[in-house]
Parts: sequence; structure tokens; C-alpha cells
Amino acid sequence: MADVRLRFAPSPTGYLHVGGARTALFNWLLARKQGGTFVLRIEDTDVARSTQESVDAILQGMEWLGLDWDEGPFYQSERFGVYREYVEKLLAAGKAYKCYCTAEELEAKREQALREGRKPKYDGTCRHRPDAPDAPYVVRFKAPQEGVTAFDDLIKGRISFNNEELDDLIIQRSDGTPTYNFVVVIDDATMGITTVIRGDDHVNNTPRQILLYEALGYPVPRFAHVPMILGADKTRLSKRHGATSVMAYRDMGFLPEAMVNYLVRLGWSHGDEEIFSREELIEKFSIEAVGKSAGVFNPDKLLWLNHHYIKESTPERLAGLLVPFLAERGIDPATGPALAAVVKTLQERSRTLIEMADGAIFYYRGDFAYDEAAAAKQFTPAAAQLMERLAGRLEGLEPFGHDAIEATFKELCSEQGIKMGQIGPAVRVALCGGTVSPSIYEVIEVLGRDETVRRIRRAVAFIG
Repeated sequence: MADVRLRFAPSPTGYLHVGGARTALFNWLLARKQGGTFVLRIEDTDVARSTQESVDAILQGMEWLGLDWDEGPFYQSERFGVYREYVEKLLAAGKAYKCYCTAEELEAKREQALREGRKPKYDGTCRHRPDAPDAPYVVRFKAPQEGVTAFDDLIKGRISFNNEELDDLIIQRSDGTPTYNFVVVIDDATMGITTVIRGDDHVNNTPRQILLYEALGYPVPRFAHVPMILGADKTRLSKRHGATSVMAYRDMGFLPEAMVNYLVRLGWSHGDEEIFSREELIEKFSIEAVGKSAGVFNPDKLLWLNHHYIKESTPERLAGLLVPFLAERGIDPATGPALAAVVKTLQERSRTLIEMADGAIFYYRGDFAYDEAAAAKQFTPAAAQLMERLAGRLEGLEPFGHDAIEATFKELCSEQGIKMGQIGPAVRVALCGGTVSPSIYEVIEVLGRDETVRRIRRAVAFIG
């Protein structure tokens, strides 16, 4: 099936939205599963709203998600000559015509149709009007006025439209620029796209585009219209529901594999499975298994998945991803313990890289203020004496490893006739500034002998 060709064709008028990313993912998965080609096309014919910044944001989002493309990116703005050529072909074949109706005339026709209870579509006045060389015009496609245009949607099933309901579509504006529905068909046809997966807000465009394919003599691709993504209140996902930009989730400390896994499950399922590797997704994905109803974006589910992937990842990889988050907090990991060792102590308790970065701060800043409530409760004269004895023992401990550190605590507790709860919390506040941290033995091992002893004696001095 190497002749299978799919595409993702975003408009560069903003960031890569999670809905667009899911559409790109579905196209990418099907192309990879069927050994086909994945094409990236930038639909930048809206010159006023398209920006290079948006193009860069889209490409960056695709790369972060790992959605590599085989061809492109192609830019519609570089293909105006191609579109003009096809407009002329349709005019020459009598399948398109020049429309000289003014904006005022069109508005009058629309109002009259509404008054008469008719659909306000163009009435075909210029279908047989002679040319008026000096008058401005648009070019309209001469759509059939009878019959039915139907297609079998891979998700929604059979969809039919009566041709009498369809307009004579404008394919070229009066300034000579082509329109969206026309350029999409020319691009998909000339690029050999065999399957079009896109949002279901395009369903009403599809019959018009099918008629254009047929008029131009091109095979009609298969269509699959994906239901939209909703917020928790069952309205269309928007900024009021939280972040909608893919890269915003990267900046919030999410891993790309969590985002990919989450997006694919927004509408697609494979039994009761929730977690899929990229290879499993390619193997198991099918567009027919995408549901007909809208997916509801659940931030808590995404957090759960992200926590899973953080726990499964290697400390070395996470350390590399964590560096910019630490930099935002003014921390250079070169000034303290090995970052991978720090990460290893935080993986089980971090749902995002932001949480991990916040949890790592104490490893690299030994001059922190103590949590007032924790210090008031734990920093007693008795605790100071116990911590001083502990510091003395740790100073001479060989080898300085997790098991030996744990044994030292147990020996001290046994000799003093106390429980771990009578010294552990105070040591935790001394080392971390508060009562929440990874295992105290892990923390001491990662901080190392000298820094651990320094922090304990700093606390003893503070108590004194």
C-alpha cells in the first residue's frame, strides 16, 4: 500500500492547537501503518493573517510530538501560478464562469431569497451573461443543479447532499486570488492525496470539493471527518478551558509521548487499553475505530499519563529535559549534585517537569529559609543534640551509600532509645527546608557527605 498518501494542512494564523495536532497525529499514524507518505502543507493563502511566527510554531509543535513528514512543507503562497492555470482550464471547458455581480446586487439577491423563504444561495445570474472586459469579476464554478453528491465517510458513514442546495462556488476572487475550497482540491489532487482526515467542521465543504475533483478529472480521495474536541462543559475546546496550544503543554512540563498518547485516545480506542507506545499505536490504529461523538478534554487524565511516562523514562533523559526548567528558577545544575541522581529521587512523586524542577531546588540551594511551622515543631534542643551526633557519625561513614546511611540512622535510634520519628523529621527540615521530600536516605546520598553534614550543622546552629 505504498501509494497511500495523507497530509496535514494547517493555516499559519496561530499556534498548533491540540485539535490540529490530533488531526496531524491521525494522518501520521495511518500513513506509517500503511507504509504510505505523510505530506505537510502550509495553507498560507490568507496573507493578512498568516505569519512566519505561526509557521515556526506549527513546525516546532510537529517536531516536539515526533510527527515527522516525508514531503514538504509545501506553501500555498508559492503555488498561485498553479491555481491560476486550473482556473483557466475550468473557464476554457465551460465549467466555470466570470461573475460580474456587485456586492450590492448580491446582498439584494440574498435579502430577497430570505424574504421568499429560499436558501440565500447565488442564483446563477452570470452563468449566461456575456463578458464585460472592463468590469471587475470573480470566477465561479458551474456546479450541477440537479442530482446528489454523496460519499462514504470513513468515520461517519454515508453522507449525501442534494446538488440543488449547493452554490456556484467562487473559486477566484476579484483581486485574482484563489479561494480555500478551490486551492485545497488543486493541492490534494496534484499531490496525489488518497485519504483526507480532517475536522468535521469541513463536512459541508466536502460535496463542493468532490464536484471540483470530478470536473477536473481527478480521482476523489477517501474522506474521514474527525469529531471536534470539547471542554469539560461540553462546549468547543477554547482558551477558557485552559491551554489549547501544544507547545504550552511542553512549557507546562508535559512529555511528548504523554501528549501523543492522550491525543490519540481523544476519540480513538482499542479495547480497554489506555497506554500505548508509539510502535503500538502504529500497529493498532485504524481510522474506522475513531468514534463519531466528540472527545472531551480531561486535564487530569493527561496529568495521569504524564506521571506514568515520567516514572517510565530514564533519569538521564529527564535530566536533559529538566535543565531549562531549572534555568527559569535560576539554578545551574553544574553547581550541585549530578542532575540524573536528583531526578531519580523525584520521578515517583512528579507529575510534570515543573513539579520536578520545584522539587529539585533544595538540592542546589543550601541557604534556604526553613518552613516556620516545621522548624517550630521539629527544631528542639533534643533534636539538636541528636543531629549533632548524627553529623559526627556521617562524617566518618565509609562507604557513603544508601544502605550504610540507613544503618547509621537505625544504630543511632537504637543507642538513644528513640524512634525514627524523633529525629527523621528534624533532619528532613535541616536538609530540605520543609517536611516534604524524597526518602531521607536518598536525599543524603545524593547531597553527599560534606553538604549533608554542613546542612545538619547549620540547623544545629540555628536551633542554638
